[in-house]
Amino acid sequence: MAEVYIIEDDTGIRDSLTRALESRGHVVRSTASGMTGLAEAVATPPDVVVLDLGLPDVDGLDVLRMLRGTSSVPVIVATARGAERDIIALLDAGADDYLVKPYSTGEMEARLRAVLRRVSAETAPRRIRIGRLDIDLAGHTVHLGDEPLDLTRKEFDLLVHLASNQGEVVTKRELLADVWRQPYGGSDKTVDVHLSWLRRKLGESASEPSYLQTVRGVGIKLVDPGRERDAPCDES
Repeated sequence: MAEVYIIEDDTGIRDSLTRALESRGHVVRSTASGMTGLAEAVATPPDVVVLDLGLPDVDGLDVLRMLRGTSSVPVIVATARGAERDIIALLDAGADDYLVKPYSTGEMEARLRAVLRRVSAETAPRRIRIGRLDIDLAGHTVHLGDEPLDLTRKEFDLLVHLASNQGEVVTKRELLADVWRQPYGGSDKTVDVHLSWLRRKLGESASEPSYLQTVRGVGIKLVDPGRERDAPCDES
């Protein structure tokens, strides 16, 4: 699901695209005005902007240039201008993709997915470092200090999920849904077994935890053990 902001003056196209994207689970805002769209996209950035060029108050290419001066929000231009020079001008001005009218809503959503995948890949962290733990997401390797850890794929995925939510308690239901892709069922025992294996490879145990801290009755969180030791005690 993404938040999409449509800047399009054609009421029929705007309403049709809004309905189609909302039916696929996206959150959609829209306007017919280029300057209104520019102001709102800067003030409350969406995940992606769909920008028409033939706007009533200002040319869409100028909106794109002004938007690029203050924001890196992805922009897909929807245009009736299909000449090569026009497309080159759009891309040079900062458009992430374009569609030439008329287009199908299926094609538009495919372009949305492609743009969002690229943005996600560009902004995703390549490494996670917590204490002596070094997780290389791209290389799919984990080191504890200088020692490499031999993790199975599920152990790696479990560690990455917990590390990505450092300091936050994650329930076993969430782990089953996000790591094992079992949102409706699955056994907590699966999580318990993999946590036990992961603890052993991290050199700790449930009775003597270091990185993996159990919050009884709630879930588990991954912490920096050095910071946990240095945290002030509540003596009240």
